[in-house]
Amino acid sequence: MIIGRLHFCPAMLIKLIIAFFSLSAADAEKLGTQIWENESRGKLEGLTSWNDGEEFASMGINHCIWYPAGKRGPFEETFPSLIGFMQKQGLPIPLWLNDHPPCPWNSKKEFMRDFQSAKMLELRQFLYRTRSVQIQFMAERLDKVLLKVIAITPEYNQLHIKTQFQRLLNTKKGPYLLLDYYNFKGDGTWPTERYKEQGWGLLQVLEEMPGNTKHPELEFAQAARKVLKRRIENAPKEREEERWLKGWLARIKTYE
Repeated sequence: MIIGRLHFCPAMLIKLIIAFFSLSAADAEKLGTQIWENESRGKLEGLTSWNDGEEFASMGINHCIWYPAGKRGPFEETFPSLIGFMQKQGLPIPLWLNDHPPCPWNSKKEFMRDFQSAKMLELRQFLYRTRSVQIQFMAERLDKVLLKVIAITPEYNQLHIKTQFQRLLNTKKGPYLLLDYYNFKGDGTWPTERYKEQGWGLLQVLEEMPGNTKHPELEFAQAARKVLKRRIENAPKEREEERWLKGWLARIKTYE
């Protein structure tokens, strides 16, 4: 399944990605459990959450962002897309989600006040039952991310990015690393997901990989640590992002 470096075609690599992520239900559930553990220690309550200092709710095993009405932030909103994906799969969803409404809670205070409400309990049970479908959603998004990443990469660095992506796919843990980090910190292409003009997504981690060892998983983990520490150094002080570093690094440890 290795593609020669001198004949690297993005379309061929997309086929390779699709092959890796044609997941069985059992494999999807296993991956989903691992990512759920990373996000919220595998707790049912963690499927509906709102982190301190954030302006949005986080939903599902991979904490899809969901903004309240009239509010937008620098980060990509993904929960409405997840609901749309589930509807295309023919899955029954809670009726109040049919029209992809904005998050019905406007603040963490409102969210926590409603945490044991019938609507919130229904939502958690729904997200629990659809864990494997959420992984398929994540995999479908990853199918398309390479071309998106390459599109904003200077030509001189495109081969490096493609090569690191391929190296990871050809390892046992690589698909998990790519899926988890992409859904954890985005693809790195959004101009709003920058501090001091430096991003922290999948693109930036692939850029930081040296590509000269036999252990791409370790390279990826080391690069991810560097990128996340840089994010915290660059973040506005009022966001107090250093409080999240310990958890972020624990997550990266699972990549090794």
